[in-house]
Amino acid sequence: MTHSTCRQVLGALILVVTTGVARADTIQVKMEKLGFVPTEMTAHVGDTIEWVNSDFVAHTATARNGSWDVLIPVNAKKTVVLKTEGTIEYYCKFHPNMTGRIVVSR
Repeated sequence: MTHSTCRQVLGALILVVTTGVARADTIQVKMEKLGFVPTEMTAHVGDTIEWVNSDFVAHTATARNGSWDVLIPVNAKKTVVLKTEGTIEYYCKFHPNMTGRIVVSR
């Protein structure tokens, strides 16, 4: 490797280290006693919502804006990756009184 190439590689490494890499989180939402827990949360674009149905019946996690519509059977897990920022209201199609909200930022 030449001296010039070494400097370029070192410069690229310093840039990566100093700017950091965005890390996506996984946020768990449980379905229990005919409700979402938690009902409200904040997240970032790229985060994953993990829906966990601990209830005795099947549920959906249905975004009112059409972003997703996920069926979660009893004792099952499903995931959704958040792709856009904004406030997303969601509910269960089978139990419309089950509602929640996610505020998604960059």
